[in-house]
Amino acid sequence: MSPAKRREFFKRLQVATPKPTTELAYESPFQLLIAVILSAQATDRSVNLATPALFAQAPTPQSMLDLGLDKVTRCIRTIGLFNTKARNVIATCRLLVERHGGEVPDHREALEALPGVGRKTANVILNTAFGHPTIAVDTHLFRLANRTGLAPGKDVLAVERALLKNVPDEYKLDAHHWLILHGRYVCKARKPECERCVVFDLCAYPQKHSPGEKRVPPPRLPPAKARTKGAKARKGRQSA
Repeated sequence: MSPAKRREFFKRLQVATPKPTTELAYESPFQLLIAVILSAQATDRSVNLATPALFAQAPTPQSMLDLGLDKVTRCIRTIGLFNTKARNVIATCRLLVERHGGEVPDHREALEALPGVGRKTANVILNTAFGHPTIAVDTHLFRLANRTGLAPGKDVLAVERALLKNVPDEYKLDAHHWLILHGRYVCKARKPECERCVVFDLCAYPQKHSPGEKRVPPPRLPPAKARTKGAKARKGRQSA
């Protein structure tokens, strides 16, 4: 994708969603950090259903520690991998209190030293909580960057570096949210809704469908029993 097309790509996403943001519910950098830790291999919706009760009881690292592992676990038991995540939450809160005065650090090395926090989570916090022009690459962004030709790469780090290089500076702050929302609701994994895509003509996806084009499903083999009956019928006709 050429620089001119990339600029137009983000210009259209900006017009479609002028003020993109995360769909996780939070009221402070600390709450955002906990929500992102909990969102690993889980949906934002499932996290948002669990965190109100958790944050009402423990809105700060110290109060989360005071709440304790058992109660944190009970609050998030509806989220996948809740036992591991509860332990990470408690361990992270302990480090925030001991090393950072109960505040969420705004630099990558300190964030990635927290239990349950990897590069993607650190990028989300740096971008959303502190306004750094970072781009967190999840499955949606990885798929979208490769599918459209925006920033192809063999792994998430390669895609992240390509995006940081290719996204025009004026769009970098919001690029993560535009791309994740587009990948989540339009450029879906199994059935991309090309007819609703505002960047359709800029996309390099070879299997994309033109707006208004009727999708014809590929031919499917009939069930095994039906194939067997069909074969016997044909054999009978041949014998006759």
